[in-house]
Amino acid sequence: MAEKKAAAKTTKVATPAKKSAAKPVKSEKNLQEQLVEKRTDLMQARQSLAAGELVNPQVISVTRKEIAQILTQINAEKENK
Repeated sequence: MAEKKAAAKTTKVATPAKKSAAKPVKSEKNLQEQLVEKRTDLMQARQSLAAGELVNPQVISVTRKEIAQILTQINAEKENK
């Protein structure tokens, strides 16, 4: 019986799906526009949180991560030039 449980555990392990490494390259102007938009969204989300109107506070952390990703893309383009 213990052998069946061990066999069942090994078959349930799945490898996570890999993210595609090749993202579409966007122009620096487009990235700057997205950055301004995301920063505006972040400011509005923080104001809503302070006013008690924000339903999902996780929006703030997601937006911060998106801003970081955009900044990473901008900096990578600057290094390549």
